[in-house]
Amino acid sequence: MPGYKTAVYRKEHFNAAHRLHVPAFSDEKNQQVFGKCNNANFHGHNYELVVKVTGMPDAATGYVIDLKLLSDIVREEVLDRFDHKNLNLDTVEFRELNPTAENIARVIYDLLRPRINAALDLQVRLYETERNFVEYPAL
Repeated sequence: MPGYKTAVYRKEHFNAAHRLHVPAFSDEKNQQVFGKCNNANFHGHNYELVVKVTGMPDAATGYVIDLKLLSDIVREEVLDRFDHKNLNLDTVEFRELNPTAENIARVIYDLLRPRINAALDLQVRLYETERNFVEYPAL
């Protein structure tokens, strides 16, 4: 079957705490914009991560990407870095960057992209809650 683009997915889970806060805003404005998410003592989420890789399956293996390899990459680049961490305090990526779901998804994409063949499309979907999720890049 030549010429069929296929998407494969890897789903992972990690837990992390964060505080949404813009230092340039007053305390009142941070509270107004971010509400409970601006709690000075932080709050946590059980994040669900879905990594989508799209491309042409290899003629010999039939794989778009070896899912074991993708699993290892996600573990090394994302889970080992962010799971059970305070994103604001424990990670370099969010010391200066507000850890919104949008920014977390973009950072995850940027961490994974160099490890995945450039011929393959990559998309990250991050669920912050069961009802709230973001995708990067938006296709």
